[in-house]
Amino acid sequence: MTHTRRALLKTLAATTAFAQAGRPRNWKPKLGILTRYSESNLEFARQEGFTSIQLSVGPGLPPNASDEHVARVRETIRRTGLYVSSLMTSENHTHPDPAQRAAINQRFIQTIELAAKLGVPYVGAMSGNLPGRKLQEQVDEIVRVYTEKYFPVLEKHNIKIVWEPWAGGPNLATGPVGYEALFRGFKNSPLIGLLFDPSHLQWQFMDPVQCARDWVDRIWDVHLKDCEILWHVLRRTGINPLDNSRWWRFRLPGQGIVDWKGFFAVLQEAGYQGAMNIEHEDAFYYPPYEGDNFTEPYKAGFRVAHAFLRQFVPE
Repeated sequence: MTHTRRALLKTLAATTAFAQAGRPRNWKPKLGILTRYSESNLEFARQEGFTSIQLSVGPGLPPNASDEHVARVRETIRRTGLYVSSLMTSENHTHPDPAQRAAINQRFIQTIELAAKLGVPYVGAMSGNLPGRKLQEQVDEIVRVYTEKYFPVLEKHNIKIVWEPWAGGPNLATGPVGYEALFRGFKNSPLIGLLFDPSHLQWQFMDPVQCARDWVDRIWDVHLKDCEILWHVLRRTGINPLDNSRWWRFRLPGQGIVDWKGFFAVLQEAGYQGAMNIEHEDAFYYPPYEGDNFTEPYKAGFRVAHAFLRQFVPE
């Protein structure tokens, strides 16, 4: 009896501590996909049991979309019941050519306004960069451009920017060193967060689980993508192959080396309730699109990923 009472008291104490930590008892993030806009793609997401999407800005959903097109997109979203976590674009906000920079800045402002029209809370992006310049000089210029060009529009529409850690793009937000420099430069602005993608840190030989743990309060949107290291190539060529051999490749979740149990444990412990969208760049299931609609092989890839993720993410 004493042992039972002691066990009960321990359980109650643990439950109380958990509640006091302010974390939800039920982990219910939104699981979805990154996609070009089309009615067919959104209907596929709904039928497959996904609850969220991230929409690419492009031909199917241009930043300067007409009011009529925006109304059709909104109606499709309403009909499918999907949550749109963010719009996705990837341009260099601090492009060294003044004319190109001005055009990019204007398109990004239009993208922010498009997000507002669609009721989307975040715009996914790269930070921007100035190759060849010192890190702090690049950070200072990024801060200046965002503060002058973007922040007034973000504040007006209550939209926030989330950075993806893609090291192949115009980006400084590629991992902890860039995060530290940028967030310090922005004085931890509440308008800037992270679109966390563990695969990008993995192929840079960073630890995505520790990075997620260190920056979890800034993770506002998530890409689910894996990375496979082709060790038989890497051991022969090194990380800078003279013949441009590819020693790593993106894969569907579960097909690479990302520690998904560890990554989801970080999010679950923090009580992350946002979206987690599969970014499908697995060439084993290509081609991705016919026009703006998914191909059947590409759909099969999403299904494979969904089956794997059900182990960790509640329906």
